[in-house]
Amino acid sequence: MPYSVSGDSCTVDREPGDEELYIQQAVVFLEDAIKYRSINHRVDAGSLRLYRWYYSGIIQWGLGLTIAVVLLLAFMERPSSFSMSSDPRHRSPAWQPPCGLTESIEMICLIILSVDVAVKSYLIGWEEFRKSKWLIGYTVVISISVIDWVLSVSMVCDEKLRVRRLLRPFFLLQNSSLMKKTLKCIKRTLPEIARYPKPVGLLGRALNCGFGVGVGSSLHVCVCAQDPKKNGEWELHFRNLPSSLTSLLVLLTTANNPDVMIPAYSLNRGYAIFFVAFSVIGTYCLMNLLTAIIYNQFRGYLLMSVQTSFLRRRLGIRAAFQVLTCQGQVQCCCHRFRGNHPPLPQYSSPTLQRLQLIFSHYYLILFGNAVALANVVCICTVLVLNSEKSTEERDNFVLEIINLCFILYYLFEMCVKIFAFGWQGYLSYRNNIFDGFLTVLLLITIFITYRLPYSQWEPSTHSVSLWEMIRLVNLLIVFRFLRIIPDIKLMALVASTLLDLVKNLRAFAGILVVVYYVFAVFGIWLFEGAIKPPPESSVPANTSMENITSNFSVACGTYEQLEYWPNNFDDFGAAIILLYDVMIVNNWQAFIDAYSRYTTEWSKIYFVCWWLISSVMWVNLFVALILENFIYKWDRSHSCSVIDVERIRYETSVQLIFREQVQEPTEEELVCQLHQHPHLQLQW
Repeated sequence: MPYSVSGDSCTVDREPGDEELYIQQAVVFLEDAIKYRSINHRVDAGSLRLYRWYYSGIIQWGLGLTIAVVLLLAFMERPSSFSMSSDPRHRSPAWQPPCGLTESIEMICLIILSVDVAVKSYLIGWEEFRKSKWLIGYTVVISISVIDWVLSVSMVCDEKLRVRRLLRPFFLLQNSSLMKKTLKCIKRTLPEIARYPKPVGLLGRALNCGFGVGVGSSLHVCVCAQDPKKNGEWELHFRNLPSSLTSLLVLLTTANNPDVMIPAYSLNRGYAIFFVAFSVIGTYCLMNLLTAIIYNQFRGYLLMSVQTSFLRRRLGIRAAFQVLTCQGQVQCCCHRFRGNHPPLPQYSSPTLQRLQLIFSHYYLILFGNAVALANVVCICTVLVLNSEKSTEERDNFVLEIINLCFILYYLFEMCVKIFAFGWQGYLSYRNNIFDGFLTVLLLITIFITYRLPYSQWEPSTHSVSLWEMIRLVNLLIVFRFLRIIPDIKLMALVASTLLDLVKNLRAFAGILVVVYYVFAVFGIWLFEGAIKPPPESSVPANTSMENITSNFSVACGTYEQLEYWPNNFDDFGAAIILLYDVMIVNNWQAFIDAYSRYTTEWSKIYFVCWWLISSVMWVNLFVALILENFIYKWDRSHSCSVIDVERIRYETSVQLIFREQVQEPTEEELVCQLHQHPHLQLQW
């Protein structure tokens, strides 16, 4: 479509049906702006229909389900995780899927993903496809997966290595633009950390090497000179340079404190100076400084990425405006804005109008919160009075009457709100949906299960005891008390921040899932079956853990003595749990020691890399982003009412958190970007 623009006006050689096409183009550009998508795609009528169909909710949900199925196949494939326990001492044989079952499911998923990459490639065109590294990588990964799948089938599923399992997380990455941006920021951050904070890097290396060699030699000389038989410190933690570095690295996480210090400290209290100094310098200064540097660098690159997303939004809006103004006339697209809630029902009777005014007033909500608080206080009082009584001595009648009275009020409150707001108005408030659901559930619990309460009940005649049913009702009532959260400013702020984590940090958590997946696959390849318990410790599958005994002696604090046998790399599920245990760094030195003894010393590299990525980088970045989100809400909440605080939750996103730091694109930048559109072909 040839366009020509002169000054502020725009003309076009129109054909029949062009007006409808312009409107469709504007709609799609606005949708792209809302979702921060690129507008560099085909804009003809057929392509626009395909484009909107592809980005519809059901298609994207189906694509996400396909990716989830592909990733979850790792739990079913050999070695299968389908066993009751991961402990090799009493683990029953896991269910192994027949050859062709998981392969058939995987091939269906690969076909769907192939269609996905084909549709994406068509919509953006060949020129844009060649510029997109992600789409090229998408095609390569699918091709390698198909080739590896063919090899698996030809070998009757008896291959030792499935390369495509390692490539599956790529499907999750490429499906989220924000996840790709986050990964790009992390990729840029890592080299900067290695190059920029040279003092921190030199300090860390000098700290580890100096302290490791120093303590290894000094303790070896001093302790051996006193009594070679008491040289437990040197033997356990500092017998050589790799052992010293490992012990001090673990000490940075405080996982082996004070165990690493006790042998030397028991001989001479002066050795405590060394370990305290190392902990203060390394743990509290160096590690926190490193965390600050990581987040500072990451935040800078994330801000640059948000700037790109913001440019996409402005470009989409400008493109929609440009298309509409190129019809030869200036159009005014007027939208009828309305609130989030439908209008109140109209009553002709003055009495009903006054009642509607009373029951729709905000004070009714406050009174309902006070009733819910009184209900919880009454329940707690009765439970405390009955806590030391046996089940036969408890007076359940009083508690049931109290519950029934409050439930009748809740039913009354629900009915008058429906009267005041109407069904649609009542359901337009999420708090009302929550209250109504619990009220109906409470009524079902009380009236259907026990009919009406009276003191001559026989709990033994029911499948569920009366006391257990009362506890269930009380639990539901306590849940209803959560309705006060939106009405208290600070609580609403904290609750909305927690809920925002699911929405705004999905990309960040998704990359963590990818890292977990990759390390778990590598762990299975490297360490599957590496640790086997001695034959004397093997027990039948139906033997309880209390009856497990061992006839072999092990050192205190080791993998064997702590009975960490379920933590292994024998299947995908067990590998995920082991990686989580290492991530929280509690006793993670036991895993390092065990796998270095059962395999090689080089296995320490695997665990140290996982600790650096998961605990040092990911956990700290996650906490930092939570703080960023909370601070953003806190700053905005000072000028907001209690009701407006909840609305912040709907407006908060990664883009809006950094909105004040983002620069508005200039008119020249927008015009230049539109001029370079590969399919719109505007002629200025």
